[in-house]
Amino acid sequence: MPTATMTSKGQVTIPQPVRRALCLEAGVQVDFTPNEDGSYSIRAATHPVSDLFDFFGPYDSDPVSIEEMNAAMMDAAAEANR
Repeated sequence: MPTATMTSKGQVTIPQPVRRALCLEAGVQVDFTPNEDGSYSIRAATHPVSDLFDFFGPYDSDPVSIEEMNAAMMDAAAEANR
């Protein structure tokens, strides 16, 4: 089991096998979640945008332009304000 030593400033270097397993990269924030047994779980609090690919299922429509997106947002805002 990988271990780490905390410095006097409270800093810990997460061992490389753990960083790989959790997909942790420089700049990624981590959450420490308490478990019922008093231990803690660690997980990435931020994820790369590429993780969102296909998040809502496959995209099977034709792409739209920025102008079409802006028009759709303006229409939706106008409808919401009626």
